Amino acid sequence: MIVRIMGEGQVRLAEGHLAELDGLDDELLAEMETGDATGFRRTLHALLDRVRELGDPLPDDSLEPSELILPSPDATLEEVRSLLSDDGLIPPL
Repeated sequence: MIVRIMGEGQVRLAEGHLAELDGLDDELLAEMETGDATGFRRTLHALLDRVRELGDPLPDDSLEPSELILPSPDATLEEVRSLLSDDGLIPPL
């Protein structure tokens, strides 16, 4: 699966990692619903850090279509809210 982090680039991520990322996504959704800006920022960074750790970066000139697009680390709560589906940022397994 190809994942794009907005403003950074793409990584190739094994689909087997989605369950772990889904847990962080659920936490992020809960923080957004309660308006917990501090928790939201912490969890967004944890999610993106984990994608970077688990994924293999693609070359900057790669033109692979992204199957999953994640917000930049400095995205606001409102910007992330606009990217959400009913299932969050990570698609259901």
